[in-house]
Amino acid sequence: MAIDLRQLRQFVTIAELGSYRRAADTLHIAQPALSVSIQKLEHAVGVPLLVRGAKGVSTTPAGEALMADARRALFHTEQARQAARRVALGEWGTLRLGFVGSATYMLLPRCLPAFRAQYPDVQLDLREDSTVGLVAMLRANEIDAGLVRGPLAEDAALDSWVVERDDLILAVPAGHALAVAGPVALERARSESFVLYSPAKVPGLNGVTLALCHKAGFSPRISQEAIQVQTLVSLVASGMGVALVPGVTRAYSTPHVAFVPLTDADAGGALSLSLVTHRDTSCASVLRLRDSMLGPAASA
Repeated sequence: MAIDLRQLRQFVTIAELGSYRRAADTLHIAQPALSVSIQKLEHAVGVPLLVRGAKGVSTTPAGEALMADARRALFHTEQARQAARRVALGEWGTLRLGFVGSATYMLLPRCLPAFRAQYPDVQLDLREDSTVGLVAMLRANEIDAGLVRGPLAEDAALDSWVVERDDLILAVPAGHALAVAGPVALERARSESFVLYSPAKVPGLNGVTLALCHKAGFSPRISQEAIQVQTLVSLVASGMGVALVPGVTRAYSTPHVAFVPLTDADAGGALSLSLVTHRDTSCASVLRLRDSMLGPAASA
């Protein structure tokens, strides 16, 4: 006959309280039913476990031997229950989070410390890649969520939330004439060579950059393509041309590059960072991260 956890809990409660009556009250069970349950437990074990005496109920030597293992079994069962519950609530486990490089400028330093403080038992597994690479990793179930550059194409299988907006600004070599010009119209850079985002790897930023240039009345002359914002800035510093970059790039300024605000209306709020995940994700910690990033508006 099998032993179940209910019987072990009843046995431990009787032994600790030294009374069937008090144990029955504590367990919210009728005393006769409790006695029958313990009889079945003793039958399953094959020996008496509890004895009634003048001073109450006590354990037999066999019962004392069972007590330690019974307590361990109940403890580990409760631990397993709590772990499963906390995973389901997004409070425990591993969150595989992909991100584009520019998310490290402000978004991650601003949001991750608060998230880790609130959910210290969620282990973050961080992986950097391009937007296209992160979406591919998400589809292959290699990450649970990604922080990517928008705009994103509509996809019925994915959910996304904009967690940061930013302006486009112009990065020019430090000695460039526009470096000291203050806010300028993008049209003034029409004769420059541009370092541009790869259309294959960073289609969102590539498309926004080209659209802004076309709105300013010109098609940029492309001298070089790159994937990461840091690479674009390094190429600008190397004299390969100018580039349109997110405004947060100024947080990691270099003496070899000047960042010039644009007066073009479409440059303001032109960029977004979005948290993307599967629409039917089973990773509850993704939603916890979303709520942490967006605040009260997340569940509105």
